[in-house]
Amino acid sequence: MNETVLYEVRDSIAFITLNRPEVHNAQNPELLEVLDQCWTSAAQDESVKVILLQANGRNFSAGHDLAVPEDRKSDVFANFDYKNRGVAGQYLWEQSHYFEYSRRWRNNPKPSIAAVQGACIAAGLMLAWPCDLIIAADNAWFSDPTVVMGIAGVEYHGHTWELGPRKAKQMLFTADKVSAAEAHRLGMVNEVVPLEELAAFSAALAGRIAERDLFSLVMAKRVVNQTVDIMGQPAALQSGFDLHEMGHAQCIARSAGETAVLTRDVAELRKKSG
Repeated sequence: MNETVLYEVRDSIAFITLNRPEVHNAQNPELLEVLDQCWTSAAQDESVKVILLQANGRNFSAGHDLAVPEDRKSDVFANFDYKNRGVAGQYLWEQSHYFEYSRRWRNNPKPSIAAVQGACIAAGLMLAWPCDLIIAADNAWFSDPTVVMGIAGVEYHGHTWELGPRKAKQMLFTADKVSAAEAHRLGMVNEVVPLEELAAFSAALAGRIAERDLFSLVMAKRVVNQTVDIMGQPAALQSGFDLHEMGHAQCIARSAGETAVLTRDVAELRKKSG
């Protein structure tokens, strides 16, 4: 595929590996596009029964890449070219590149596992949450500091579904870390394992699942997802995305300069968080 994301199929498992460790697997447009291609390839490959998403380096993902070279400054992903693209352009771009990607990965018919180590910040959650199972290393932590930017949360607003309403509010209001142990207690994480065992444990779990009949796995996943859908998750996620975009519009109204300052503040917060 591409060096920003590695893709390999072994023993009926599609291994998808984020591969920008030098920037803590921060997500630029290229990484997201290739990642989506990998998910699609796994869905279409009849030899694949399970998808395992993992990451090289110390951290799973630091979220959106806020540092962009000068020749990419006009990219809406970078400093959000509000003047030329406007709120509508911002909405449509983020809908297709963030929200719809995450929804598509969540609705991939095949079972999926996210193996998370270190930091999983903001848009990092949008990579892990769509997966059916999350295995966390004992050093993993989760955070969404986007309220610092004047935004109600990341584009794929799974907080309430993953953590429950009160813990979701605490995560958003404070930007505090949620540890792997706490995420496990709340049901967001399936298992917590020592960091050095994360890769082997996750691959072994994927292997156990791959022993099952694929059609049965697809139907089992579908019935659980449909149950959550009947409870209203799709409408709630769409509402969350719309409110996220309202936050961008508010930033535009308050001035592009202040938006830049808020973006800088989130970048600094990430550095302090490790």
